[in-house]
Amino acid sequence: MKIGFLFNHDQVHQVAHALPVALAMARGYPQAQVVVATTNATLTAEVRRLCARLGVDVELVQLGLTRPSTRVAARALEWAVPVTKIGVYRDNLPFFRSLDALVVAEKTSLLLKTRYGLKDLRIIHTRHGAGDRAIGFNRQSALFDHVLVSGAKVRERLIREAGVAPERTSLVGYPKFDLMPDPAPRLPFQANGKPTVLYNPHPSPHLSSWYEQGRAVLEHFLYDDRYNLIFAPHVMLFHRKFVMTIDKLRFDRAGTIDQRFYDAPNIHIDLGSSASTDMTYTAAADIYLGDVSSQVYEFLHRPRPCLFLDAHATAWQGDANYAHWQAGEVIGSAADLGAALDRAVATHDRYRPVQRALFARSFELTAEPSAVRAARAVISVLGGSAQAAPIGPDVQPEAAEGLRVA
Repeated sequence: MKIGFLFNHDQVHQVAHALPVALAMARGYPQAQVVVATTNATLTAEVRRLCARLGVDVELVQLGLTRPSTRVAARALEWAVPVTKIGVYRDNLPFFRSLDALVVAEKTSLLLKTRYGLKDLRIIHTRHGAGDRAIGFNRQSALFDHVLVSGAKVRERLIREAGVAPERTSLVGYPKFDLMPDPAPRLPFQANGKPTVLYNPHPSPHLSSWYEQGRAVLEHFLYDDRYNLIFAPHVMLFHRKFVMTIDKLRFDRAGTIDQRFYDAPNIHIDLGSSASTDMTYTAAADIYLGDVSSQVYEFLHRPRPCLFLDAHATAWQGDANYAHWQAGEVIGSAADLGAALDRAVATHDRYRPVQRALFARSFELTAEPSAVRAARAVISVLGGSAQAAPIGPDVQPEAAEGLRVA
């Protein structure tokens, strides 16, 4: 049984959602041939980094564009359109045909079934994040052979809104939490003892607070330094010159960040390192400030004050797509930040039980690592024995062997 895990994106934010499952499968099910496939050097480096951290060896291949026409289109249009992300499927059909199953964290891979005719390839979706946005529950989800879900909220919405058959879902928890930093990291600039706010805007122009209010947020912390600020937006916000979204066709430009914000001693800016995606910042911060990013749920792993910035005058109450806005106050302008941050801290006891309830609905966690549960679910779905092979004590990261690169 040959099972591929594909990471096909411009950035690394999806790797931590599925790679722990691949590594748990490689360790626990030697009867399965596990192959991790990446599509660029950045993804390959992130897979190597996490494999070394977890001390697990895995077969790794890096797929590329093989057709001259695809490479020409990528050179001409990649600045605005993800040509490589789409073209890699057509250019690597022999690899995908060699698999019995493909495990993915995104939905673009469904092209293998809908466009390229690989009807017998079983595609299993791990999802990436446990957020509330409507796009996470659209009808494409029902095209997967199976969906691994983090908790009851996600499962119920997939069944109700996406039409996913209940028997095609498995509750497995959240494999990314297997990578949770412990203890919570502290960044060097936090040595000043000030409470730290994480500002984590989403890239989607019709939902994000960045385009209308983001620079005013940075200005606030530049001139009111009672708080530290970690500015770590979704890694796709600044990845391209223009941002395009597909759930509602929108284009916008994130622009640039003035050097004066980088120079401020109480502001830390990270527009896309692995720390933006591996929960370093959600673990380190004391207060969350955001809009619609699913990272708020990772922040709520440990309940702390939250504040949401609505730049679109959203009628959000009672809307399941904004359920996370119940975790803190919602404000409409960065001009209100000073008082709102103070209120967020002062009134957190009011929101703490709400945050715990939101978290419990989003994640069904047990004492067993989520990645182990997910690996067992995948093997079971594929008809193999779900009894994992016995393994010895955990291998320490520093003892990890190098990856086999095909």
